[in-house]
Amino acid sequence: MNPEVAPAPTDPRLMDLVVVQRQCNIWRMKGDRIVFTNGCFDILHRGHVEYLEDAAALGDRLVIGLNSDASVRRLGKGSNRPLNDELSRARVLVALRLVDAVVIFDEDTPLELIQAIGPDVLVKGGDWQEDQIVGAGYVRSYGGEVRSLKLVEGFSTTALVERIRHGG
Repeated sequence: MNPEVAPAPTDPRLMDLVVVQRQCNIWRMKGDRIVFTNGCFDILHRGHVEYLEDAAALGDRLVIGLNSDASVRRLGKGSNRPLNDELSRARVLVALRLVDAVVIFDEDTPLELIQAIGPDVLVKGGDWQEDQIVGAGYVRSYGGEVRSLKLVEGFSTTALVERIRHGG
């Protein structure tokens, strides 16, 4: 088989909604604390890595909801975003040891995914106030925790794209 057309290997940590829900139930039965976050993660950078490290430290399992290409476009991040397709972005995330599962979602918000998983901790970056985090009310309704974590100043995909465009 021509290696240029060979399918990309799949990682068992790249899951669909049904599989991640089943896996989270297994982890929960074992007593694992599940942390959930979501985002585009278009160009992975230091800010993302430190944020994910902080999120992972809040529990035993880190699950990431990854915006699909279509949902990234609907977020209004620019006509050329995402720069990397959803499968490429997912493969980069599952390459990180601290990530236990990645689920691509196509909805405008991750609420359905949050309701399916029922995380112990729901996390977003510090640019989100806790009362603005999608799913916060749901997670708190069963005693879960909602956290807004600090961002690493000077690191954002949008800023990185602008620096690349302007040669800075």
